[in-house]
Amino acid sequence: MSIFPLPVFEADADPHHRDARTDEEIYKQLKPPSTIVARFGMLRWVGEFPYDGDVKPGCGSKLTARTRRGTEIVEMLTTTCENAGCAKSVTRQELLEYIDNSGGRDFPFQTDGKILHVATIEELNKQAALESNKKGYIKKCKELIRELNLAMKLVEVEPILGEELLTFYFMSQERIDFRRLVRDLAAEFKTRIEMRQVGARDEARLVADYERCGQHCCCRQFLKVLKPVSMKSAKLQKATLDPLKISGRCGRLMCCLRYEDQTYEQLRKRLPRRKTRVGTSEGPGIVLDTKILVQLALVQLEHNGEQIAVPIEELTDPEQCRVPPKDEPADAEPDPLRGLSAGEAARRSDDRGGGRSGRTKRSRADQQDAYRAQSIEKEAAGDRGRTDSPPPEEPRPQPGAEGSEDKPKQKKRRRRRRRGREHGGDGGSGGSSGGSGGGSAG
Repeated sequence: MSIFPLPVFEADADPHHRDARTDEEIYKQLKPPSTIVARFGMLRWVGEFPYDGDVKPGCGSKLTARTRRGTEIVEMLTTTCENAGCAKSVTRQELLEYIDNSGGRDFPFQTDGKILHVATIEELNKQAALESNKKGYIKKCKELIRELNLAMKLVEVEPILGEELLTFYFMSQERIDFRRLVRDLAAEFKTRIEMRQVGARDEARLVADYERCGQHCCCRQFLKVLKPVSMKSAKLQKATLDPLKISGRCGRLMCCLRYEDQTYEQLRKRLPRRKTRVGTSEGPGIVLDTKILVQLALVQLEHNGEQIAVPIEELTDPEQCRVPPKDEPADAEPDPLRGLSAGEAARRSDDRGGGRSGRTKRSRADQQDAYRAQSIEKEAAGDRGRTDSPPPEEPRPQPGAEGSEDKPKQKKRRRRRRRGREHGGDGGSGGSSGGSGGGSAG
């Protein structure tokens, strides 16, 4: 059977007859970007470099670039091109705003470099081979450190694609004179050596992987400017003060304590201070404690000493709030509709009073006592129905008295009953039926 193309599919082949375009058609109409924002280095620096190639790379592509350190592999983040606004590019103004919000001048942003081309498979294989030789670099450097007796801790080493530079990251509590170490390393590896001293947070950025939350460490994933975190943030957020629980992989306070610090500070400003006098719907009182997230205040009333939780929005001036009368009993039941508007209180009162105005609310103990009394009455009534009075016994006939002639009849009746039980069958129903038959015959 021959297959004939339908006219509708022939029309869809022409892009002028379709509303949507395919990905291939969209890609052909895009222009190559003039600048590319890329991420490079183990410290994940960010830079914007010019690009003059014809290939239109996408986000996440591996590119070969020439930076201030030499030729290395970079990862494309986005483009700052003229047709910004699509999902693959941003404007330069948006990029500058992101840098200002992420640290400003402290943000590691560079512009001295150039994108050469999209990385080839040979370049990627060479970079992987250099990465596999890192253990040898670290072993040789540690041997030289022990020979020179330097008080330093080697953290990581970073080779680049062009092999123009070999960077060693180390930690030290004091100033180190490593000029002889640099000469020995340069003579050993035949390349330029750079020694970079890092702190505890940068060490976690280089070697750490996951945190206790299950995510990648923030300093390794997206944080570029590592600002100090104070204990005040932990106290403000009511977090535990156990250093083992609020410390990260670097041994310092976790960076995530800063994320909600501004929100907590704004919520804290709305709370009243402790031991201040405030007004509530039940009268004036003194603030004992506050909760930041739920925005509640624990208030002790002045007239009866009761402690109640009041939302911050319902606190009023203590001089203008309702003052309970002095003759009001201290143990009076509080109004369940307190804090509601007049219309809402009237609506709920109508719903609650409809059809139940004559009923009174009993406590749980009273309801249990009533149920217990009803069950006792039912059991007593059932016992009276089951215990009926027994029928009067017939007087036994005396020998020689009247009715002595009925004695053989009674013996005969008993014999018939016994016979009925013997011939009644396997079950007890046959014996009972035989006995009843004998009684009726007698």
